Amino acid sequence: MKNINYKWTALSCTTLGALFSVLSGSTLLIALPVIMKDLNTSMSIVTWTIMGYMLVMTILVPSIGRMADMVGRKKLYVGGFALFTLTSLLCSIAQTGFQLLVFRMIQAVGGALMVANSTAIVADAFPKKELGKALGINSMIICVAAVAGPILGGFLISIGWRSIFYINIPIGIIGTLWAAFRLKETKITSEKQKFDMSGTTTFSAGMLALLTALTLGGFSGWMNIYVITLFVVAIVLLVLFVHIENTVEFPMLDLRLLKTRVLAFAFAANFLNGVARGAVTFLLIFYFQGVKGIDPMLAGILLSPFALAMMVVSPFSGWLSDKYGVRILSSIGLVISAVGLAGLMVISADTPIAELVIWMSIMGFGSGMFFAPNTSAIMGGVPADKRGIAAGLRTMMTNAGMVLSIAICMAIISSSISPDAMQALFIGSQVGGKGIATGQFIAGLRTAFTLCFVFSLLAAFMSYLRGPSVVWKETEAEVKAKAKAVIN
Repeated sequence: MKNINYKWTALSCTTLGALFSVLSGSTLLIALPVIMKDLNTSMSIVTWTIMGYMLVMTILVPSIGRMADMVGRKKLYVGGFALFTLTSLLCSIAQTGFQLLVFRMIQAVGGALMVANSTAIVADAFPKKELGKALGINSMIICVAAVAGPILGGFLISIGWRSIFYINIPIGIIGTLWAAFRLKETKITSEKQKFDMSGTTTFSAGMLALLTALTLGGFSGWMNIYVITLFVVAIVLLVLFVHIENTVEFPMLDLRLLKTRVLAFAFAANFLNGVARGAVTFLLIFYFQGVKGIDPMLAGILLSPFALAMMVVSPFSGWLSDKYGVRILSSIGLVISAVGLAGLMVISADTPIAELVIWMSIMGFGSGMFFAPNTSAIMGGVPADKRGIAAGLRTMMTNAGMVLSIAICMAIISSSISPDAMQALFIGSQVGGKGIATGQFIAGLRTAFTLCFVFSLLAAFMSYLRGPSVVWKETEAEVKAKAKAVIN
């Protein structure tokens, strides 16, 4: 009975953390135009409050996942919750756009500590045959946050954008204390293992150079000398990283995870899906508030169909994957998501809101069919002592795809209209035909959604190519340690 109780307790702790982090990001997203005006900062700074956060998360989660496999997940997860809460207070008192950006980058460290451990904590607590269901419930709660976030953000903006961060503080305190007192370490750790500092340093520097090159290339041009230099540095460092990981006794990233077909294609599908959907919400905020002239509150409500559809589908898709497998379910989900993106490819300034709601709902339905089963395949396809790095690598792939998506789509949009027109569009100072090159912007938007459509089909293809699931057996010591932890 205690075993049964603990797995749901663990799920409640990680779900609260997911709710916390997603709610924070989705409320902030809808408030960016208001923050930009209030702090009198540039569009690049407010854009980087989103992209910089994802950049730090992408770089840190694999090494944090590896660290958790060594020292345990609970202490890192609780520490991440506490840090995220503290930095929410700092964000709320930021006086300049640059201060807000710095505090958000620090906040990303707390987010990485939570995200890198939450999925692994659930995988440790639930038996493999119930993992899809558990992750489906987790995905449903994330969708609730994604639905509520923009709406709540639109409401809080009327009070003041700083209240978006104020509201995080009580939630963060409750979540930190709940996790500190209720979570248990269910995985045996080895005292003999050493942390791979050389591999971690090389990987972090290489990923920083690569992701910075991708984001700068989207805004400054791909032939910029700094962008080219960063790409060269990234390639050299990442090649060196692979060499290090193949030679050290305790690597940060066990490259065998990428040699297993089902895992390699699951990670690839995760990355490509990130590219396909990463910029969609960001672009629709431009469209609703700029082209349509809709206020933030209503814009937040109009963004909800995507997450609502995901919320409805995710628990069922997780349950179905436990019974019938992942391959077909996740691949069909990505094709359905592509259908929704195909509808957005023909968007115009006069497109009825009802039509956009339909396409967003279809896209959300497909994403809901993909996420929980694919995550279950990854977490159920690795041994217990590799779940931290597997969870970190999954998050890294998703975030890297989203960073690339925003960078490429913003490059497409910025090439279609002047920087001044785009900034005016973003803050809503000029709407529709009042001075903005609406036709050029819509053309760029269609091109961006077309690219997202192509990547969604590629993700579906990669998902379908996965092979049969891998079965990893737990050692006798791991089984005994897990049983002892959940009983206590």
